[in-house]
Amino acid sequence: MTYSITRRTALIGGACAAMLALSSAPSQAAAKIQHVVSPGGIEAWFVQDATVPLIAMEYAFSGGASQDPTGKPGVGNLVADLLDEGSGDLDSKTYHERLDRRAIELSFAATRDHFRGSLRMLKDNKDEAYDLLRMALTSAHFEPTDVERIRAQVISGLRRDSTNPSALAGRKFLELAFGDHPYGRQATGTLESVPKIEISDLKDYARRVIARDTLRIAVVGDVDPDTLGKLLDKTFGGLPAKAELTPIPDVVATKPPQRAFIPLDVPQTVVTFGGPGINRHDPDFMAAYVVNHILGGGGLSSRLYKEVREKRGLAYSIYEALLWMDHSSLFIGNTGTRADRAGETVEAIDREIRRIAEQGPTQQELDEAKSYLKGSQMLALDTSSKLAQAMLQYQLDKLPIDYIEKRNALVDAVTLDDTKRVARKLWGDGLLTVIVGRAPQAAAQPVSAPPKAN
Repeated sequence: MTYSITRRTALIGGACAAMLALSSAPSQAAAKIQHVVSPGGIEAWFVQDATVPLIAMEYAFSGGASQDPTGKPGVGNLVADLLDEGSGDLDSKTYHERLDRRAIELSFAATRDHFRGSLRMLKDNKDEAYDLLRMALTSAHFEPTDVERIRAQVISGLRRDSTNPSALAGRKFLELAFGDHPYGRQATGTLESVPKIEISDLKDYARRVIARDTLRIAVVGDVDPDTLGKLLDKTFGGLPAKAELTPIPDVVATKPPQRAFIPLDVPQTVVTFGGPGINRHDPDFMAAYVVNHILGGGGLSSRLYKEVREKRGLAYSIYEALLWMDHSSLFIGNTGTRADRAGETVEAIDREIRRIAEQGPTQQELDEAKSYLKGSQMLALDTSSKLAQAMLQYQLDKLPIDYIEKRNALVDAVTLDDTKRVARKLWGDGLLTVIVGRAPQAAAQPVSAPPKAN
């Protein structure tokens, strides 16, 4: 399930990056992550790696789609699409020609909680790459012709999503889970909201969100710390010192069970399911992470895959994952099945989730999950970009810089009793379920319990 188009990363995308950061270790894990502070006070996590003459940087500002103005979802997404459409003394065409000439990869994305950016270049092109990024962040044009061209692309994507069962299921699931909270809004906007976004909205969003005090940076590559510090100052030093963010309340997702059905005449029915999750800094998080691997996060070895795919042949694939955000958390899963077997599929998922909630995993399942999760610690993240993404995620999750060295001990400490307790906590209430397709047996049930803000 995806809540994004083109270069956007939204709820699932951000969470997948978080799961990747948890489950895999950087290939340079033996090399300590350095904490670099530039002469101007800008901080970054840094791994110096001269294996190849490349530099990759990932960074994020707090805010994201949750900072979209009320009634105008999609502003942050549109800003992310437009920052590289001309800035400084360069129009859109010239700006992109400069990027292409030097093989510089630059992109932006608005996730639920963060406005993120990515930069990758050859070592010899670092000065030009960082200068182009500086221009985009500090002097983006937002020219009317560029805004209308990108707006038309976004609207085209939203129109496609209006007949895409996975997109419809994702949007409805967020509405079901979060109601009127900003997390319940569509990050890319709607066909009603995007035409109403004005250039002043874009400029105001950039001014409020892109600021130094919430900036987190991760860099991997062939550059020395002193040179990196100077690049960071030149790139980010001219940004406003403090962001002007609208406070976002904490929210607990709607309590299951609830079910919604969206009729759509498509061959395959899509089922999205989930419920309230567990926060990243909850003491039970690692136990939840391990037991969730057993239920649905372990790919071909997971219970859901074995029950739904192998035993019953109801779906080609099925996944389920823990997602955590700054102000809430979810578990969420997705599958697709034949329209005439949708009811049977939902029943199989519900039955397996009730079983693990009531009985928990077995000791053998726990041992195998621990072995896999600890073994994955030794697997390499095979590019500098993936390593930088993982390092950034550690920072956004407020984990210590030596977390990767401590992780296996945290996995080892999980007991069978811990997993049973957490399984009841996560899955004991049942599911929020959204079904999109022809399945007549999936009649919608009214939502009786709106989410509560803390």
